[in-house]
Amino acid sequence: MKSLDRKLANIHADPGGARDFILADAKDADMALGLAAPGVDHASGRPRSLADYRDQMREITRQGLVDIMLMSVSTSELLTVEEGLFEDSAVTPAVRANDSTDIHLLAGAAYPGEPSLPFRTATAAQAVQAAGADLGLYSITLNNDAALDRATLQAYRDFRLEAEPQGLRHFLEVFDPNAPGARMPADLGRFLDDAIVRALAGVPRAARPLFLKLPYHGPRAMEQLAAYDPHLVPGVLGGSAGTTHDAFHLLQDARRHGARAALFGRKINASEHQLTFVQHLRAIADGELEAAEAVRSYHADLERLGIAPRLPLVDDLQLTETQHHE
Repeated sequence: MKSLDRKLANIHADPGGARDFILADAKDADMALGLAAPGVDHASGRPRSLADYRDQMREITRQGLVDIMLMSVSTSELLTVEEGLFEDSAVTPAVRANDSTDIHLLAGAAYPGEPSLPFRTATAAQAVQAAGADLGLYSITLNNDAALDRATLQAYRDFRLEAEPQGLRHFLEVFDPNAPGARMPADLGRFLDDAIVRALAGVPRAARPLFLKLPYHGPRAMEQLAAYDPHLVPGVLGGSAGTTHDAFHLLQDARRHGARAALFGRKINASEHQLTFVQHLRAIADGELEAAEAVRSYHADLERLGIAPRLPLVDDLQLTETQHHE
């Protein structure tokens, strides 16, 4: 059994007591960033290639500490189908099932500042048959605009109707409004909670997402969603790179207030040593390390590996992204 399925079974069997936590590495950035997707090599300062990016996926999958490796369909076709990377692994391969316009982050593009429009490059059949995945990430961005949001929800319904007969399960990502203008909700956390609950109320169990991925808007918003229905299995997305303490504290705080999943993409990819960074994320997710303690441990491991940190320890212990979470 894949670790994802085992953990989900435990969570649903004992929603209030199970301590299982789902951790994913989101390496699907080629569906958004183009040439910048693989990031920059920490040692040389040079842009990584797609081959380098895929090598990192192989290493992290073989490490076995994440539960999900999220990829583009083209990468999954290579790693999952052609190489069989996940055949003897507890890690579940997953693919990005849609790529709406707000994540078309091309150099010089205006799309991220315009209201999100639904779009899918790959079909559900291609995700399953060509890419070998039975799990996809579907993202929606609601802008508090009835016409735009109706189109987004319609596209999500069409995806579910297409995915279910293909045996493609999914998890649902709900972004903050990307271009609401004067319609930005005053309480974003509550707006997202309500949007999720309303969107899924008419969805039968067989077509529901396995878990959720959303921005962390603090303890109150997470606790409200988890208390409403723990079987929704709320999770958080990692956000921008920030300091190491930003990443570790986000995971710790979200877990303490009801999150049962976390997907880190840029924070893992921007780290000095990805395997060591993931090792510490896993320890925090499992309640074995506190965030600040994990930062110190991470720096000690970098020193043992002979890797210079991006920031001195005193600076990397700073919290720079948490003000809106309090």
